[in-house]
Amino acid sequence: MNAIEVRDLRKEFKAYSSRSGLKGAFRDLLTRNYKIVPAVNDISFAVKQGEMVGYIGENGAGKSTTIKMLTGILTPTSGSITVNGMNPHKEREKFVQTIGVVFGQRSQLWWDIAVQESFRLLKKVYKVSDAHYNEHMDHVIKTLDIEPLLDKPVRKLSLGQRMRCELAAALIHNPPLLFLDEPTIGLDVLVKLKIRDFLKEINEKYNTTILLTTHDLTDIEALCERVVMLDEGKVIYDGSLKSMKENWAEGKEIQFEFLESAELTQLERLTAGMQVKWEIDEKSRIFSALTGDDDELVSQVIAKTVASHKVKDVKINEPSTEEIIRNIYERGMV
Repeated sequence: MNAIEVRDLRKEFKAYSSRSGLKGAFRDLLTRNYKIVPAVNDISFAVKQGEMVGYIGENGAGKSTTIKMLTGILTPTSGSITVNGMNPHKEREKFVQTIGVVFGQRSQLWWDIAVQESFRLLKKVYKVSDAHYNEHMDHVIKTLDIEPLLDKPVRKLSLGQRMRCELAAALIHNPPLLFLDEPTIGLDVLVKLKIRDFLKEINEKYNTTILLTTHDLTDIEALCERVVMLDEGKVIYDGSLKSMKENWAEGKEIQFEFLESAELTQLERLTAGMQVKWEIDEKSRIFSALTGDDDELVSQVIAKTVASHKVKDVKINEPSTEEIIRNIYERGMV
């Protein structure tokens, strides 16, 4: 069973423009100029139960708008949505019992009361039994290390502390589907690692489906095997992170640090006839051989170089996920 099914989903907004000058201001009082802007443009995808999917794109690509439609906050202009077997807009009360949502820039906790009081209020909202709450939340609180924070008002928490509490609040009713919209924005490395480990754990323990939107691609690499990439409201890639790297990575870089002096011309003659481009960093005297993704070619370049020069260190660098995605957007590789 798919946790999420989206077919030809579209969301349009009216974008108003103002006329210039005093005369234009008076005209705007009577009639407004506007144009229809599609924030989400006829997208289709499905997410299987238990899958962890990264939903990525530039600012304004339509990520948050999609999440708001999937959670029932916004109504689509057209298309169909099925989440946990329900329509998020028509079965609202029943539907919200089956999802958890964390928006990095919005809070579901009450600002002036203690964290544990917010938890108790949410427990009543979701009609969670005392036994289930105690069993499940004891584990969540310990794993996220928020026990010392329970008596503090939310307004006195740091950003990292609040985000851990927000995540716990979203899981009070142990939903089968979790939406995370920029959950690690502005957090330090240690807090990010704690949240990532926790998300992996609940996915393995409860088979929780997770849809994650973030600009921090290290979160995607750590958690998701599959990514859905948006550009101007359209899906431009839907597949595994591994396949994206294999298909769109622009070769490898082999860095050599030699024990003795070496010359660029010597190395170029050494690999003549091979698809290799040599470069040198004059300051560090590190030589780089730029090759394609052919592992056999990489092996041959290293073997020839090591056989003819005394090598102190060798490093093989592959393009990062961030570089690959940047190239996709810049060059329009769809």
